[in-house]
Amino acid sequence: MPQDMPPAGGYEAVQYKRNLPSRGLFRPRPLLAGASLLMLFGWYKLIYGIREQNELAREKMWARIHLIPLLQAEEDRDQLRRHLADQAREKELLGGNLKVYHSDRFVRPTFAVTPANVTKD
Repeated sequence: MPQDMPPAGGYEAVQYKRNLPSRGLFRPRPLLAGASLLMLFGWYKLIYGIREQNELAREKMWARIHLIPLLQAEEDRDQLRRHLADQAREKELLGGNLKVYHSDRFVRPTFAVTPANVTKD
């Protein structure tokens, strides 16, 4: 009996791979492209926000710098008013102004605000 031989030109290739289109949303290239675009947009917004915060902080700092002379003048006027009121009260109570520190040098007074009615329970 003769042996079976392959056909002339050989056998066709064995298909071992499934040749199906990918289904669903998990396709690597579009998924990575979408994630990359989303991350780039997030980084853009983050950097823009940080720059905006820095600009607002700089503006706030300069506003405070420009307000310092005004606030210092208000504090000086209030201090002078308190000083003159203290001298008037001292003159009324003691009949004259006493120099506490025995010097003509001005000493900036410190004030502590205390409540008027304190109850001890």
